[in-house]
Amino acid sequence: MRIISPRNLSNGIRCDRCKLGGAMSIIFCVCLSLIHVFPLQMDNVLQPANDNLQRFTDIDPANARERLEHLLKQPANKFCADCGTPDPKWAALPFGALICIKCSGTHRSLGVHISKVISVNLDEWTDEEVNCLAGSGGNAKVNTRYEAFLPENYKKPRHDCTTEERSNFIRKKYELQQFVTDPQFSCPLRLNNKHAADKHPQQQNCSVRHGFGHPFRNSWRRKDTDHKGLKKMTDVGMVEFVGLIKVDIRRGTNLAVRDVMSSDPYVMLNLGHQSMKTKVIKNTLNPVWNERLMLSIPHPVPPLKLQVFDKDTFSSDDRMGDVEVDIQPLITAAREHESSAITGAVEVTKLLACEDGTLAKDSVISVVDGKVKQEITLRLQNVEHGELEIELECVPLSQ
Repeated sequence: MRIISPRNLSNGIRCDRCKLGGAMSIIFCVCLSLIHVFPLQMDNVLQPANDNLQRFTDIDPANARERLEHLLKQPANKFCADCGTPDPKWAALPFGALICIKCSGTHRSLGVHISKVISVNLDEWTDEEVNCLAGSGGNAKVNTRYEAFLPENYKKPRHDCTTEERSNFIRKKYELQQFVTDPQFSCPLRLNNKHAADKHPQQQNCSVRHGFGHPFRNSWRRKDTDHKGLKKMTDVGMVEFVGLIKVDIRRGTNLAVRDVMSSDPYVMLNLGHQSMKTKVIKNTLNPVWNERLMLSIPHPVPPLKLQVFDKDTFSSDDRMGDVEVDIQPLITAAREHESSAITGAVEVTKLLACEDGTLAKDSVISVVDGKVKQEITLRLQNVEHGELEIELECVPLSQ
């Protein structure tokens, strides 16, 4: 078979029907011919943002914050890329889309492996993150790319849409990327479930055999199933969020030994279906993280769960205790302060510690520089000993 392009470029291709099949041979040949016909267009698809990034760097090379402010002033970036809400204050990376706080909650529920959400005002931006946002070309080009084949009769969500409408659209746009290609030419090849099960019986048996050793794990071993969600992602995305909570993981004290003489601890946060973790601190029982993590607060408000693990290389991570925190008092204090005219440092309430409780010390909820915070020293549960020091801050939806 020989392909001759309009530019008088030809390619001789020998198709083996036994190996590729007739249909696959035709598809392969057509794709190769398109590369010769549209070389410039293909280069633009593979590297859509290089020119934008170069022009942006030339215009404003000062620092990350100034470059970010320059991006926010672009006309298309003054509205949420997903629902059109004015003045978006959040960014979804690596897509490079500026979004509103309601859409940011749905993006968070997709997981950081799909969409990493950071705040324009509350987070410290790195040069790499600003480059990612600049390289995307702004909301206009993001929508041109991820809504290229949005059906004409498809109703794009607006600022007053329902949580379900917002979730369905964002999931289709970014996770499934249903609007990136023309549906007339998208024909994914999927095996029938029954056929796949008959074709790979050994894989099923293998998974059963792996389960025999599971009951013999130590009680502090971390189970692999802890990473799996209890609901499908479609259900998670429909959760309504009422605010944000910033969690400063400061330090751990007198943690349990899980290696020979010490441990390699890290902290896992869970709030509803959201999970985040800190970095690993090597070879210490008194780690200092000083790391800030941010989560969306779903409704109804669940407890904030903190789990400490010892990082292992060749086996499952060891448990080093866990504890739950009721964040409802902090949320209540934040709502009351939002409608009040209090300025300066004010103590709102104090939670008293007790010997058999999770509080190792009295916890104070206070207003400092207009921010509602709570300092907590927690006594880890289900472990020999150990304490965890954190600070919480409730962020209103208006920020």
